[in-house]
This record gives sequence, structure tokens and C-alpha cells, in this order.
Amino acid sequence: MTVPGIDRPRLVEWMATHLPEAGAPEEITLISGGRSNLTYLVQTAGRRVVLRRPPLGHVLPTAHDMRREWRVISALAPTPVPVPEPLAFCADEDVIGAPFYLMGHVDGEAVRGQDGLAGLEPGQVTRLSRRLAEILAEIHAVDYRAAGLADFGRPEGYLARQLERWCQQWARSADGELPEYDRLVTRLRDRLPATSAATLVHGDYRLDNTLVRLTPQPEIRAVVDWEMSTLGDPLADLGLTLTYWHDPGDAERASIPVSGDATLTPGFLDAAEFAAHYAKVSGRDISDLDFYVAFGNFKLAVIVEGIHARFRQGKTVGEGFDTIGSAVPTLIARAHRTLDREN
Repeated sequence: MTVPGIDRPRLVEWMATHLPEAGAPEEITLISGGRSNLTYLVQTAGRRVVLRRPPLGHVLPTAHDMRREWRVISALAPTPVPVPEPLAFCADEDVIGAPFYLMGHVDGEAVRGQDGLAGLEPGQVTRLSRRLAEILAEIHAVDYRAAGLADFGRPEGYLARQLERWCQQWARSADGELPEYDRLVTRLRDRLPATSAATLVHGDYRLDNTLVRLTPQPEIRAVVDWEMSTLGDPLADLGLTLTYWHDPGDAERASIPVSGDATLTPGFLDAAEFAAHYAKVSGRDISDLDFYVAFGNFKLAVIVEGIHARFRQGKTVGEGFDTIGSAVPTLIARAHRTLDREN
């Protein structure tokens, strides 16, 4: 059976040389749910491993860098931050058509909706959501120099570069004019903090970018999808996490298909409670959080527009792409409203 994005014979040959202890691949399946890098389960006679590669088309410059993702999980493996076991990296595009890496399979699920937490008691859900905040704080507490990541990014001027980078990505992906986008960019540029803290940042931290084992007690087994990680402002991570949050009574959130409703599960911390717990365990001042949440909505709008661009070109794998573009103006409007709260 042909699997999109995988050259099976070449992968078998490569693994025999570079990961012989895993055994030859017997079955390869695309793990559903990915809207960016592609993730595959590779079953061998000896074990299950996971393969990550870039999307099949419309790869934006600087995005989908497999070597960066491989490097960060390798650096984090000895730290308190839970990550999958790094196994092998391949830079040779002739093997499957793109760089890729293999990591150990983690016994856990990416939970997007309330149904994924069905059967848990509210107290268990509360502890799980607190743990989500605690792991984000652990990521930001990593001594990135000691972990060998001192050159992983340039934290000075991080937010200004992020703004310009995502503006460039928008220009490459956008389909038509959107005046409120231009006004938002101006407002964000005028509000950029002069200085900020420097830590490792995940770049897309949310519950469904972790793997959760539900029994006997819910536990976050690994943080995954490190493709946008770098060194930067930790509150940018928190702001984007809260951009994904779905609080009770927020009917507009349902129109943003990239965000599941797991945070509506009884017992889950709401956005304000999550931010407060993060502040408590990290010791960070979050008084300027509204700016970072607005920035998160801006960033997510650009990401969604890029996903929509790949859909329009017929160069993506997955479901739910036909309506995803409608979330872009909604996210931009939410960013404006968040900035309005500062005045």
C-alpha cells in the first residue's frame, strides 16, 4: 500500500543501515490530525517508531525544519521536559523526498476535544490542566546554554523579528487584501516591548501538541511538534497557548477549526486560571499578557492562512481544510479586541 510522502523501499534500506535495532518496517500509517508536518507510525517486528517529515507542498522558507525539531528533542531528552526518545535523523532528501527523523513511540493520545477526556473526574481534569501549565513553565526554565542550545535562536529582538517573519509568511500565502490585518500589524509594531526575557520557547504549545495517557491517572507523557521552537520571549508562548483556549460562553471560538474544545471539559482551568497557575509556578510577571494574546491571534491567523494556501493548491494531507480559511478574519478581529482591552 502506497503511503503519501513515504518511499517505502528507500526507507527500509535507510533504516537497515541507520537504525538496525528497530527492525524492518512492516506497516506504515499516516497519523491523522496533522495540519503541518506529517507524522507516521512505523510498525516493525521489534517496536513502534514515529517518523516526522515536512508537508508535501508549499513549504514556507524557515518553516518545517526537521533538523531543528530533531535537535531540540535531543537536547531536552535529559531534562524534566517530557519528549519522545530521539532515535535517528536523515538529512538526505533522496530517501523519502525530504529530511525526516525517527523517534520512539509514546503511549499517549493527542487530545483535542471533550470526548478525549470523557470518563475523567473533574478533579483529574483540573490536575491535567495544571500540569499543562507546569510543563510550559518547565520548558521556559530549561538552561538552554547547558542543554547545548545557546545558538538555537537570537533572543534579542525576538518579538520584532517574529512580527516581520510572520508578515513575510502572510505575504507569501495570503489570498487577497484584508485591511484589518494591515491595521493589526501597525498596532502590534507600535506596542512591541523594548526588552523581554529569553528562554527556550515551544512556539505552538497546546494540549493537542502533547501526548496524554488517560489511565490509570491522566498524565502528559510527551510534548511534541517542536517545529517552531526557538529562543525567545516565554510570554509569547503563553499568549499563543491562550489564543487556542476555548472558555465557556465563547461561541465565536467554535468558528476557529484549529482549536478543539478540550478546555471546555468540566474541571479544566479557564484561560485566566491557567495563566495564573503558570505565573505562580514560573514566577513570571504576566501583567502585559493582553499584548501577547493579541500577538498569538496574529500569529495563528498567519499560520491558518498558510494551511489554507496549501489546501487551495491541493498539496496537503488531512481533513477539515475546506473551511479553515474563514478563521483568519475572526482571529484578526479577536487580536484587535484584545489590544482594545489595554486602553
